[in-house]
Amino acid sequence: MALGPRLDLRTSQTLVVSPQLQAAIKLLTLSNMELLAELSAELERNPLLEMAEDGFGADGDSAGPGEGGESGPEAAEPAAGEDAQGGLDRELGATEGVAPSADLDVDYVEERFHHDCAADSGPGGEPPEDFGFDQVAAEELTLAEVLERQTMGLKGLDLAIALHIISLIDEAGYLTEPLDVIAERLGITVAEAERVLGIVQTFEPTGVGARNLAECIALQAIEADRYDPCMQKLIANLDLVARGDLAQLRRLCDVDAEDMADMLRELRSYNPKPGLIHGRARTMAVVPDIFVRRTAKGWAVDLNSGTLPRLIVNRQYQARLSDHAGSRKGAAGRPERQFIDQCLSQASWLMKALDQRANTILKVATALVEQQQAFFEKGVQHLRPLTLRQIADMIEMHESTVSRVTSNKYLACERGVFELKYFFTTAIHGTNGGADASAEAVRQRIKALIEAEPPLKPLSDDRLVDLLKAEGHELARRTVAKYREALGIPSSFDRRRRAIVQAA
Repeated sequence: MALGPRLDLRTSQTLVVSPQLQAAIKLLTLSNMELLAELSAELERNPLLEMAEDGFGADGDSAGPGEGGESGPEAAEPAAGEDAQGGLDRELGATEGVAPSADLDVDYVEERFHHDCAADSGPGGEPPEDFGFDQVAAEELTLAEVLERQTMGLKGLDLAIALHIISLIDEAGYLTEPLDVIAERLGITVAEAERVLGIVQTFEPTGVGARNLAECIALQAIEADRYDPCMQKLIANLDLVARGDLAQLRRLCDVDAEDMADMLRELRSYNPKPGLIHGRARTMAVVPDIFVRRTAKGWAVDLNSGTLPRLIVNRQYQARLSDHAGSRKGAAGRPERQFIDQCLSQASWLMKALDQRANTILKVATALVEQQQAFFEKGVQHLRPLTLRQIADMIEMHESTVSRVTSNKYLACERGVFELKYFFTTAIHGTNGGADASAEAVRQRIKALIEAEPPLKPLSDDRLVDLLKAEGHELARRTVAKYREALGIPSSFDRRRRAIVQAA
């Protein structure tokens, strides 16, 4: 048999994710605030899309999918066992064949689409009349910038040394290098470096520039005029304070129990990390995507439409562009007509994708509230074990679709604001065939037991295991320890030691 190159034709089937399906999946994963940024970029790319004059809010010409139940394009439901993303691709793919712009009604000026339900009280696009730019919080200065601003009185070599020392102070306010290393690098004496460090240690916040915790506390005690010989000995023996050895501390400081209590109270008022009061990242408020409220008929689930713009397809502008392109005959006007058709097709697809996104989120949230109804009525102790598969089976969608919907989405209810992932927890098996409990509910029960314990007789992990077993929760000791550490609760030994110091 001769060997040589040849050409063969083979047919094969492959699963390809179309660009439109990828975009739809991305929209489904985004939160409302992230979707707002994505729509803003689309408004710049597509000249036929505009934002409604009233901007944001629920007051519109057409109701959203949560107000009447049948508004907007219908979302195609996948058959049982079929991937929901396949149905999504099938539905969104139908928009590719949008009718040409020449067939559109020119008299129809604009078409308004409202994708989400009425969930908030009114439009939020315009600032209040009494709004001033001085109300906008300026970006907080870092610790280094705060310290550098306090070096205005220094000049020459002292200023250079101070700026170098400031550059070596970490975010907690501590000097990260020894003075002898700094002096050798700058070519100065250690005494001179220490003199400039003393100047830096007078800057605000008090305690900055310290080389260890004892020096940091001592600087704050000096500032408060409380650095007497007794406080000096107490600060020099912080290891005994950590161990709760109060008898040894009273002997070293030569004070009675009442004076020791005052000194410990004073010590507790000092900040061990003074630098952290500057340069912290600004806390951003969480904007909920879903509202759950109690009604006479049960629990109502609404989408937060106040964070999304209401988009408009400007038919008048589209008609003018079509007339201009039609006036140019032959190949001259073909690129313009293709561009208009492409923009209109993209706008129509975007409207349908947003409608389906709203419907999908609403379905998942409604099923979640139905499964966790006891949580909304009675609290976290009644949170049920729940998996993505259970919700997916209820709404007849794929598990991956539910996972995308619950990512980066927040729900607001009477009990606060929760991430949708919060409601999906593993099950803790009950004892003697009892009902399973949610892992989050068990964690909160551990926290409640520890908060109710006698301070000087804290509950050990073994004791917590026995108490939880008596309540019907079968857990191992290592599981209890893991849950306790996840809650940021120290061990029983540390809690007892802190209680002794607190009692003093």
